[in-house]
Amino acid sequence: MGLINAPQPTDQVLSTLNRDGTRRWLRPKISKGVHYRRRFFVGWSLIATFILVPILKLNGYPLILLNIPARKFHILGSTFLPTDTFVLMLLLFSIFVGIFLMTAVFGRVWCGWACPQTVYMEFLYRPLEVWIEGGRSKQLKTDKEGINGRRFLSFVLFFFISAFLANTFLAYFVGWDQLLDWMCQPPTSHIGAFFLMLGTSALMTFDFAYFREQTCIVACPYGRFQSVLLDRHSLIVGYNPDRGEPRAPLRKRATDQAGDCIDCNLCVTTCPTGIDIREGLQMECIHCTQCIDACDAVMAKVGREKGLISYTSQEQLESGKRRFLRPRLFVYSAMLALMFGGLIVSLAGKSSADVTLLRGLGAPFSQLPSGEISNQMRLKITNRSGEQRQYQFGPSDTSFEFIAPENPMTLADGETQLTAAFITAPPSAFINGEITITIVIDDGVDFHSERPYRLLGPDTGGTR
Repeated sequence: MGLINAPQPTDQVLSTLNRDGTRRWLRPKISKGVHYRRRFFVGWSLIATFILVPILKLNGYPLILLNIPARKFHILGSTFLPTDTFVLMLLLFSIFVGIFLMTAVFGRVWCGWACPQTVYMEFLYRPLEVWIEGGRSKQLKTDKEGINGRRFLSFVLFFFISAFLANTFLAYFVGWDQLLDWMCQPPTSHIGAFFLMLGTSALMTFDFAYFREQTCIVACPYGRFQSVLLDRHSLIVGYNPDRGEPRAPLRKRATDQAGDCIDCNLCVTTCPTGIDIREGLQMECIHCTQCIDACDAVMAKVGREKGLISYTSQEQLESGKRRFLRPRLFVYSAMLALMFGGLIVSLAGKSSADVTLLRGLGAPFSQLPSGEISNQMRLKITNRSGEQRQYQFGPSDTSFEFIAPENPMTLADGETQLTAAFITAPPSAFINGEITITIVIDDGVDFHSERPYRLLGPDTGGTR
């Protein structure tokens, strides 16, 4: 049973919803001011970087190659293996703390200047849409009348662009050479990768053709974290009410008491998330600075000082003062320096192989019929050299009998092997039931390691 004469909301819930709950389509008017030109340069630099990173190579590998099936990550010339859990953890935490620090200082600069959603929407898809369909008024007219030929053409072009970007994204996981080889083969020869690319293309087309700003407003949690990540001194895009209020259109300015805001509403029509910046800091604001460019252009035309909407802070808007240094910046900076320093030290200390000595399974030792004591040792080696290597290993003291089924061990690049070996010593060599020896591992090229290993045996009170 439907509701009759249901009460209508008095306030707008979301900038993308009308009061009756229907979708409010946003067709922002692009304001090409100083900030837009800077963002355009940054945005296309990021797009070029995204495309070139899987193509350019360093130390024989792409700048970034996330080879998940082989469990090898090649990042800027360094290779990370499953044994690098601590290093990857430091890298992940450093990124998180870096985001906290960046947000505390610069606000949502990531959203407006570097987020892929904003960069591709504002500097690739939306300009193409304007080129094909026309400006804001023509697009709004199409929204009312329904899809026409021009909009259908823009959707088709969106899909092909999304397919190219999806293939580029896939290159981060398989490499550009492998991707080009797949492109020359039928999809059935790599059906999984093909459907991954096709699905990613469809999702990107849906996002940039239909979902658009709702990704920032509804799906992305970053805006909801503002109350935690920002403080009163963080950089925001803000409107100065002391200077702008009361608003009055130019034609109705009877006195000099009116503020500088002429209520042209251009800051709203240019906003990609449809908010009114004059209502204060809002979750939907992505700090894209379009309202700044629009307002500065209007202020210049009416002969007033620019900066009615500007980069500022909540404290500066209220008191006129701004404080940069504050406790949270020192805490974030110290945490970031500690983690990043640990990451650098860990990377600098990486050798061409990882070696782990493990005790044998079962009994700690066994006594042979000859009376000698035998210990089982397990050796695990991971080759990180970038090429095939042979690893020779054994005790530094050659008086001990050492038996290994595979010595030297031959490992391909990135391969990990576990082998067992037996070390035999006379009972008289043990003091209080144990003796520590040195195991030497060498690949004959650039890796040499000496590791202590404790042999267990009977407590004979012997000396060595």
